[in-house]
Amino acid sequence: MDGLTGTRLQREPHEAPAAAPDIGVAAPAGDLAEVRRDGLSWRIWNALQFAFTLAWTAGWITLALLVRPGSGPRARLPLRMAARCWAPGLLWGAGARLQIHGQERIDWTRPCLFVANHQSVIDICALFRAIPVPLRFLLKDEMRRVPFVGWYACATGMLFIVRDNARAGAVFRRQAAALLADGHSLCLFPEGTRSRSGAMAPFKPGALQSAIDAGVDVVPVALHGAGRVLPVDGLFRVRPGTIRVGFGAPLPTRVDGRPVARQALAEAAQARVQTMLDGWD
Repeated sequence: MDGLTGTRLQREPHEAPAAAPDIGVAAPAGDLAEVRRDGLSWRIWNALQFAFTLAWTAGWITLALLVRPGSGPRARLPLRMAARCWAPGLLWGAGARLQIHGQERIDWTRPCLFVANHQSVIDICALFRAIPVPLRFLLKDEMRRVPFVGWYACATGMLFIVRDNARAGAVFRRQAAALLADGHSLCLFPEGTRSRSGAMAPFKPGALQSAIDAGVDVVPVALHGAGRVLPVDGLFRVRPGTIRVGFGAPLPTRVDGRPVARQALAEAAQARVQTMLDGWD
């Protein structure tokens, strides 16, 4: 049986079995040259994609910052520019096809806290595109200092947190609860960081406390395929592929007028995300 193709190898009668290849024998020079050409082609293509990403991001953020003063306190226009222009352009540049599932489960007229698994930096593009309302994210504090991205995030009211800092976590929860209570939607990644293996880390329950305090629903969101399009490891090693975004049924933060325990809420949200991911594998 051929171990690669699954086809059975037929031998003529009296044919001697093929000798095992010598370990350490070099591959044919033509094959090595082809591998090197393929690798070089991908590096050149990824360099062009990276240049496009930088230019596209700088251009659209500049436009968003120019219109920000006239967009009012809710910053609706610059946020929708990210969803309708910036994010689709970057997904196109990466060769990513976006599939969206479960949008009909959500009442988009109400604010909610979206909680998603985290595979790649391109997750934010996929979420901007998939969520049809102005959306803010929780970002790590270092993003403030990134040119253009940090300027845009500050101008549009994104939230920042210093990771592994208990005091900063308490400040974020108050800010997030106020944002949600004011009618804005927020998205965060309760694992705390991107997954390198594709397996989800436990959702941190403190991240969901703001939804409980504000009395808004928690919406589980599953992201699948983003880590293959733009892996965590390597320098901008983009490959074409399909990214799926799935919305689970919203989780209420109050039952019979009483708040749901945040640990139970985090576990329920993670279970729904995992169920969606398992359905796609």
